[in-house]
Amino acid sequence: MAEETKPIDYVMEAASGPHFSGLRLEGLLSSSPTSSSAASAASLLTDADAPTQPFVIGVSGGTASGKTTVCDMIIQQLHDHRVVLVNQDSFYRGLTPEESERVHEYNFDHPDAFDTEQLLECVQKLKSGHSVQVPIYDFKKHRRCSDSFRQVNASDVIILEGILVFHDQRVRSLMNMKIFVDTDADVRLARRIRRDTVERGRDINSVLEQYAKFVKPAFDDFVLPSKKYADVIIPRGGDNHVAIDLIVQHIRTKLGQHDLCKIYPNVYVIQSTFQIRGMHTLIRDKEISKHDFVFYSDRLIRLVVEHGLGHLPFTEKQVVTPTGSVYTGVDFCKKLCGVSIVRSGESMENALRACCKGIKIGKILIHRDGDNGKQLIYEKLPKDISERHVLLLDPVLATGNSANQAIELLIQKGVPEAHIIFLNLISAPEGIHCVCKRFPSLKIVTSEIDVALNEEFRVIPGMGEFGDRYFGTDD
Repeated sequence: MAEETKPIDYVMEAASGPHFSGLRLEGLLSSSPTSSSAASAASLLTDADAPTQPFVIGVSGGTASGKTTVCDMIIQQLHDHRVVLVNQDSFYRGLTPEESERVHEYNFDHPDAFDTEQLLECVQKLKSGHSVQVPIYDFKKHRRCSDSFRQVNASDVIILEGILVFHDQRVRSLMNMKIFVDTDADVRLARRIRRDTVERGRDINSVLEQYAKFVKPAFDDFVLPSKKYADVIIPRGGDNHVAIDLIVQHIRTKLGQHDLCKIYPNVYVIQSTFQIRGMHTLIRDKEISKHDFVFYSDRLIRLVVEHGLGHLPFTEKQVVTPTGSVYTGVDFCKKLCGVSIVRSGESMENALRACCKGIKIGKILIHRDGDNGKQLIYEKLPKDISERHVLLLDPVLATGNSANQAIELLIQKGVPEAHIIFLNLISAPEGIHCVCKRFPSLKIVTSEIDVALNEEFRVIPGMGEFGDRYFGTDD
């Protein structure tokens, strides 16, 4: 006998009573320290030598908010890159026979409904460059297909999509960008009804009952609170073409950095954080005051200098602490000097002096005129520079022609190419190609790689004439 159809308002009212919800408590990850007593006294390796990994994007939002549409639009616009989509829905735990009999009482929107451990393992393997087999979940039978999997290969971009991909901190930490798709609740409900009745074979009463009893409370308890972790919030989902275009542009910029770092293993871009992006936003703003421009430029320069110093050779050293214990550490490189390319490079000298007490600093002045500014005007360098490691200072690497002449001069003075570390705030891809092709053993350390040079050989988006803005001569 067919089941009696209940009025919609009755279903919604009956399902909106008390419900269970609770934040899933994750166990603290413990890591046992490893001893390195057998470490060599030779130069120590740094984290910067680690291989470049894929760009991971997390896309979250409420049920039927348009997450899949946003993902599809990003994939379409990144057609010239290898992109894979991993759905959190694929990692639903299969229901037991007892749970299947009471499926209408099972909360599919709670964090415990997913196999987060397997999801973590999957994304970690993809980030390491390995292919994985992703489970296929049958939404009509509420269990995984035991004999079939979806093969997902390593790619340039990994998109991880699902309502709760921001809930677990371990999953969030794997992401380079986090996007939250924000859509009106009524629109989401209408889409959910259409999807579950047409695609998943459910009747409208069960859809509404599940929504009121589980979906909406879970959204309020788990999904909405995770919105605070998002880097970008997209109102209206796939209808917001402007937001998606901006996101794709940012991803392309990051992929360009990754590609250059893959081509030239001697190019190092310091890890981007909200602080670094915020400071770049400030110093690139043409309306910023000179005082603020100098203040935030100095902060960024200090970070670049510290990162550059990390690429110098260190030797093992043991000291006795005030407690009488022996501490095994490292000894700094002794033979070091800085060389600034006048005059913008002089803006980086204070940060270098703050990091390296009493460091010698030389200067090189090269006339620049468009793409052909190669005339050496002035140089004053330490007499024993051939015995030193050199930090070459210039905040902007544009065409690379002036940098090449400065590097050539240092090599003529007896400095080994591998002993030169070129420090920049921003670099143009053209400049990186120019310098790295000619000097493959030299290291470049920068805080961001910009898009390109324009027809006037200026870095785009860039930050204008750095020296004029820093020293106040741009009026």
